[in-house]
Amino acid sequence: MSTEIDVLVLGGAGVDTIVHVPELPVPLADSHMIRPGIVTRAGQSGDFVALGTSALGLRTHHLDMVGDDPEGDLVRALHRDRGIALTAVPQPLGTKRAVNLVGPDGRRLSLYDATRSAETDRLPEATLRELAAVSRHAHVVITQPCGHALPALREAGVTVSTDLHDWDGSNPYHETFAHQADLVFLSSAALADPERTMRRITERGRARMVVATAGADGAHLLADGELTHVPAATPPAPVVDSNGAGDAFAAAFLYAWLNGEPPRRCALYGTVAGAYACTVPSTRAGGIGRAELCARVADLVSGG
Repeated sequence: MSTEIDVLVLGGAGVDTIVHVPELPVPLADSHMIRPGIVTRAGQSGDFVALGTSALGLRTHHLDMVGDDPEGDLVRALHRDRGIALTAVPQPLGTKRAVNLVGPDGRRLSLYDATRSAETDRLPEATLRELAAVSRHAHVVITQPCGHALPALREAGVTVSTDLHDWDGSNPYHETFAHQADLVFLSSAALADPERTMRRITERGRARMVVATAGADGAHLLADGELTHVPAATPPAPVVDSNGAGDAFAAAFLYAWLNGEPPRRCALYGTVAGAYACTVPSTRAGGIGRAELCARVADLVSGG
């Protein structure tokens, strides 16, 4: 069967309420005057990856559970307006939502509403298998019920990536995703020894590559047993928000990987897209375009 989807994104559809705070941690006080204001918009991890891969020209389809509520309407509108296919499975508990506290330096603290999912959540197997059968690759967000979808993806023969975000290297919840993906992204923020965790992922699981992003320090890449460091790219404008930077990194890495680029070059694409994402205000959802991404990577490679 021919492929119709380059990247099938599972999970991570939701809504964030952005609250700008004077600093993080937030100073204890009865009240704070907030500027530039409080904004609610669609866009969580899966949404951002789907936006990123679609903006780079990859045929993208997003599958997740979404509620029949105002937050769900925002998610559906985001995909409709950006031309991204969305299969929204009804979620009786409501659409995922979070509050992001964003400091002046772009750092954030995310507060996730844990009432919007349940252990019994499942993606319909027939729908999952139908989409996987026509997909080249699946990117799996570590939300319910995506862990249960991994065996069906394996049986379909698609390559799988996941992002463990700020995993501490020991929480067992993340291990299902870490050990069943071919390509693993994670943040080094909570890791005492990133290399040890990265190598353990490859030793215990299927991963051919592991990438640990390190913010302003760039990223660590483990491929074919060799660990290398990739410096951070220079943001093209002032940094205003780090929200979505890791998702942008993953989307650009996947774009390069699916186009046959070698691992280190893929990581360069990721650092450029991640740096660009940090210049996009948290109240907007947008990713770097293909022409600009390729031009910036070419400039890096040429030493410009």
